[in-house]
Amino acid sequence: MMRRLCILFAVAAVACHSVSDATTQPITTGPTTPVHLQVFPADNWWNTDISTQSVDPSSATLIAACGVRNLHPDFGSDFGIPYITVGVGQPLIPITFDYSDESDPGPYPIPANAPIEGGASSTGDRHVIVVDTSHSKLYETYDSHPLNGGTSWHAGSGAVFDLTSNALRPLYWTSADAAGLPIFPGLVRYDEAVQAGAITHALRFTCPSTQAGFITPARHFASSSLSASLPPMGMRVRLQASFDVSTFPAEVQVILRAMKKYGMILADNGSGWYVSGAPDSRWSDTNLDALKTVPSSAFEVVKMGPITH
Repeated sequence: MMRRLCILFAVAAVACHSVSDATTQPITTGPTTPVHLQVFPADNWWNTDISTQSVDPSSATLIAACGVRNLHPDFGSDFGIPYITVGVGQPLIPITFDYSDESDPGPYPIPANAPIEGGASSTGDRHVIVVDTSHSKLYETYDSHPLNGGTSWHAGSGAVFDLTSNALRPLYWTSADAAGLPIFPGLVRYDEAVQAGAITHALRFTCPSTQAGFITPARHFASSSLSASLPPMGMRVRLQASFDVSTFPAEVQVILRAMKKYGMILADNGSGWYVSGAPDSRWSDTNLDALKTVPSSAFEVVKMGPITH
C-alpha cells in the first residue's frame, strides 16, 4: 500500500504524497458492481484518444526516471483500490478532514460498510471511493476512518467530482490523490476489462520520484525537487503502437490496448510502474501476472503542455 507524507511549500499550504509501503494487506472482496454510467464527458482528459499525439522530446529521460523495470498490476482478486456504488436513499454522512482547506466539505454519502483500501486495519492510504450513480457524483477520501459505527467519518482529505463536467480542482489543491486527480476513472475494473472487453479511458500509475510541478489535468505536486529529469504529476505515457499484445491473456490484451489508445496518467508517488485497479474476486491473478512481462522501455511520454510549479 501507500503511506502519505506531507511537505510545506510556499506555493501551497500542504503538499501530500505517497511512498511505497510493502505492508499490503489482502481485503475481503466479492464481485464489484458494474458502473453503467458515463464517467466524465467524452472529451474529458481521461477519455481522450492520445494514440497519435506527438512524443515528448524528454520522453526517454522521463521514462527512465520512473524506473527501468516491468509493469506491476497493483490489483487482483484480493487487493487493489475498492469502490462502492450508491443510489437514491443513501444518507449523507458528516465527515471531517485534516486538510479541510483543500477538501470539499461534507456531508458525503458514505455507507457504514464502505470498503477501505487495504482493509479496516490498514496503515496505508485507506482510500474510500463512492460512486453516486443517481446524481453522477464521485466522492473520494484519503486516510479514511469510520467513527461511531460509520455514522460519521474522519479523513485526511476528500474530493467531490461531478461526473458530467470537465471542471478541475483549484490550482495547487490536492484530492484523495497527490496529483489532485480523481482516482476512480483511472482504475482497471473487471466489468470493463472482462465483461465489456474494452477499456475506454486512461489508467492510473505511480512513479517513485516526481518533480515539484504538474501538467493539466493534475493540479497538485508532491515533491521539493525542481529537476526537469523527473516526471511531473499528470504526465501521460502510452504503450508503443509496435508492442505486440497478441500473445497475452484476453483481459490483459484489453488493458494493453487501452494503454496504447488512452495511455496512463501519473497520479501519485509510489512504486515505479504500478498500475492501479479495483479488486474483484473473479480476477485471474495468474493472467494479470502477464503484465509483469511488459517492460517500461515499451512506453513513451506523450508531448506535455506547460508545467506549473
